[in-house]
Amino acid sequence: MLRYFETLIIPTARETPGNPPSGIFSFYWFFVRQAKGLFLALLVASFFVAVADAAIPVFMGKLVKVLTATTPARVFADGAGLIFGLIALVLVIKPLVTALQALVLNQAIAPGVTNMVRWQSHWHVVRQNISFFQNDFAGRIGSRVLEIGHTLRGSVVSVISVVWYLAALGIITSAFLAAASVWLVIPVAAWTVAYVAFLALIVPQIRRGSKAIAFARSDMVGRIVDSYTNIMTVKLFARPEEEDAFVRDSVDIHTGRMIEQHRWLSLFGIGLTLLSGFLIAGTTWVAIRLWADGAIGIDIVAMVLPMTLQISGTSARVAQEITTISDQVGTVHEAMETIAKPIGLTDRPAARPLEVSKGAITFDDVSFHYGRKGGIIENLSLDIQPGERIGLVGRSGAGKSTLVNLLLRFYDIEKGRITIDGQDIADATQDSIRRYISVVTQDTSLLHRSLHDNIAYGRRSASREEVIAAATQAHAMEFIGHLSDWHGRTGFDAHVGERGVKLSGGQRQRIAIARVILKDAPILILDEATSALDSEVESAIQQSLEQLMEGRTVIAIAHRLSTIAAMDRLVILDKGQIVEQGTHAELLALGGHYAGLWARQSGGFLEEA
Repeated sequence: MLRYFETLIIPTARETPGNPPSGIFSFYWFFVRQAKGLFLALLVASFFVAVADAAIPVFMGKLVKVLTATTPARVFADGAGLIFGLIALVLVIKPLVTALQALVLNQAIAPGVTNMVRWQSHWHVVRQNISFFQNDFAGRIGSRVLEIGHTLRGSVVSVISVVWYLAALGIITSAFLAAASVWLVIPVAAWTVAYVAFLALIVPQIRRGSKAIAFARSDMVGRIVDSYTNIMTVKLFARPEEEDAFVRDSVDIHTGRMIEQHRWLSLFGIGLTLLSGFLIAGTTWVAIRLWADGAIGIDIVAMVLPMTLQISGTSARVAQEITTISDQVGTVHEAMETIAKPIGLTDRPAARPLEVSKGAITFDDVSFHYGRKGGIIENLSLDIQPGERIGLVGRSGAGKSTLVNLLLRFYDIEKGRITIDGQDIADATQDSIRRYISVVTQDTSLLHRSLHDNIAYGRRSASREEVIAAATQAHAMEFIGHLSDWHGRTGFDAHVGERGVKLSGGQRQRIAIARVILKDAPILILDEATSALDSEVESAIQQSLEQLMEGRTVIAIAHRLSTIAAMDRLVILDKGQIVEQGTHAELLALGGHYAGLWARQSGGFLEEA
């Protein structure tokens, strides 16, 4: 039976069904509707639990009446139905409905819905464009994705299993009391009005405080993770005090918002205690007064007291749950601002997979300004023939990396078009574009997985032999055999740490080159591909890259002009426009922009000034 409920929801069975909406209620419904049958079952089970709980005092009151109206010898004869009815209620009926409630909640909703929300949130977020991640802390984004599943599910479950339970219990109890005497309903009704009014006054304050705390907590997590992620920089510049101040500000803000929130929570608890006292005292006084006047029997008095205590106890639990729900809704609201953002760069509805056989690239009157009024890339046109090796030259900010990012379609161009083998990349799926392009960047980041997994990322079907061959060609075998991690894994099975921190920059670069060798794409982009290598290793890698570039269309970016001087053609960029192009010799003979850059090199590197 447990297995049946545990398999009702497979969290990773489906992708996100569209963009999550930005309204708080529609955002909740977006996920709840995918498991609405389970939430409805929880609603029904919680109602019957309330019925069972309300029925227990009724049986007890009637049993008291029998006990006071008969002799001990006749108790089991006169009260057999009540006794066995109470036993059946507490040993059969209530355990059954409670079991149903527990199975739906603990076996299906808790694991299934929680991780379904997390999975679909991650599925949506990981498909955001590059600028989405550049504009936020990675730690804060990850924290929101993880928290959203627990808080969204928890707040919905609390509303059903606690708030709805109290409402059902109150309605059923009022019905029993009204059947005995309308006067007994008056203190309960008055208490209900006061209770709802009190919640209406306090809960919005708690909800606003919870939202503010959620934002403060998210910022605090982001700052802490940012310090840990860049710990090498912190150590190298001996700046622990500055990091302390950076984090301290967020901790102080979070503390202040928590203090303000807990003031309201204290008032909330005190007020609820007073309300519960008035309920118990008022209902008890009315019941005893009615009994003294002969309007009700002793069985009604015996029923009223436990019912009142039951409502009082449940209302206190509801109050605690409401503060938790408010906190959870605040967290959901804060996370929603990340998760509900529409994907910034999407494939067109009729997008088709790109098919690349030659590797011809054309930039046709391309302009791109990162959403600003001008600058970066302006009316640029460039034809790259299949198999041609192009070197992009220019100072930082000239537009070299932007041009490459546009080719990879990390951004949509604002004017013009880019084609590969005559196909407009704006009409192609993003994944298919990147499938045909291999990139080795200056800042190589590896996944915190094994070396085999990092190299095989270029082609998942690659065998260990193919991975070893690629590593050998990239001159990485000399250090792979000496690697080990804290779990005792060695060689290709060793994990490289977050972003590959266990490897040097040159080692990471060689793993990245091995990954590209294995991918074997027809278009190759080298963005400062050998910048992290020493001269001896660079010489060996250059030989590997020469083999890798054979028969491929290559775009290479380098500040060290000597590394790209042998390219078929050099394209000189300045302020987002092509100012010169030709071979190394032709450009030197021209005596223009490139010749000036070459003359001003210092130690083989292009000066920035």
